[in-house]
Amino acid sequence: MVRVAVAARLLRLQWQKGPHLRPAGIGAGSAPRRFAAGASAATPSRRLDLRGIYPPLATPFTSQGEVDYSRLEENLRLYTGIPFRATRGTIEMTAQMADKGADAALVVTPCYFRGSMTSAALIHHYKQVAEASPIPVILYSVPANTNLELPTDVVLSLAQHPNIVGIKDSGGNITRLGLLVHRTQHEDFQVLGGSAGFLLASYIVGAAGAICALANVLGSPVCQIEQLCCAGSWDEARALQHRLIEPNIAVTSKFGVPGLKQAMEWFGFNGGFCRSPLLPLSEAQVRELRQDLSSNGWL
Repeated sequence: MVRVAVAARLLRLQWQKGPHLRPAGIGAGSAPRRFAAGASAATPSRRLDLRGIYPPLATPFTSQGEVDYSRLEENLRLYTGIPFRATRGTIEMTAQMADKGADAALVVTPCYFRGSMTSAALIHHYKQVAEASPIPVILYSVPANTNLELPTDVVLSLAQHPNIVGIKDSGGNITRLGLLVHRTQHEDFQVLGGSAGFLLASYIVGAAGAICALANVLGSPVCQIEQLCCAGSWDEARALQHRLIEPNIAVTSKFGVPGLKQAMEWFGFNGGFCRSPLLPLSEAQVRELRQDLSSNGWL
C-alpha cells in the first residue's frame, strides 16, 4: 500500500469516519514546549506556532471512489503560491512524511453517545488521548457536524494539559472565542477560528489563526484578511470579509463538500469526484453556487 501525506504535517484524527476533508500543514516554532509524560516523554521539547491560515485540504477522488493522488499532489503544488503556513515545507517533505510523522493531531469531539458526553467524560477522553500521544493535540469543536459543542469549561481545563496546544473552534460564537483567548492567555495554548465567514471577528478578539475550508478555493484573499488585520487596516479587512461571507456559506453549510469541490475546479484546483454517500451538485445547484461566487466578484 502506498502511504502518502495528504494534509501533511497536521494529522486529523477522528473517532468517527470522515474521509473528505483533511487539514493542511503546520510548521514548528522555535520556542520550547514540554510534552506530556508517558509515551511522549522521549520527544524533544518544542512549541508549535499555530499563527496563520490553513486550508483543510479536500481529497480528490476518482469516479471509482479511489483517492486521486496525482491530482492531490497537483493541488499541493498550486497551493505553494499562497501564503499558507508551512505549505512549501510540507510539499518538500511529502515523500518523507510516512517516516517523519505529523506535528500535531486535530482531534474532533466524540459525539456518537452524545447524551453521555458530559464535561467529565470529555476531559477524561482528551486527557487519555493527549497522554498517549507522542505529538501535541489540538482540540476540534465543530457542532454543526457533531451536534456537540466542546464546553467552555472543558476547553479551559484541557488548556492546562502540557500536551494540548490549542483549539480549532468552528462554532461561530465570537463571544466564546474571545473568552477562550482571554482565559487561556497565560497558558501555552492557541485559539484558531474555524471558518472564513467570521475570520475578521476571530482576529479582532485575538485568535492566532484559522483553519478555513474556503481557503481551498480563495486562499489568497483569506490570507489577505490576516495580513490586513496584522497591519491594522481594518476598513480594508472588513470590505474583504464582506465579499467572502456568501462564498464561504456556499462551500460549507449550503452546498458542503460537493460545493467546495466544484468551486475548486473553477479556480484551477482539483476537487475531484464526491464519494458516496455525498452526491454531486445538481445543475440548479451549480448555477446557484456560481452566482454566489460571481456576485461577490470572484468569478
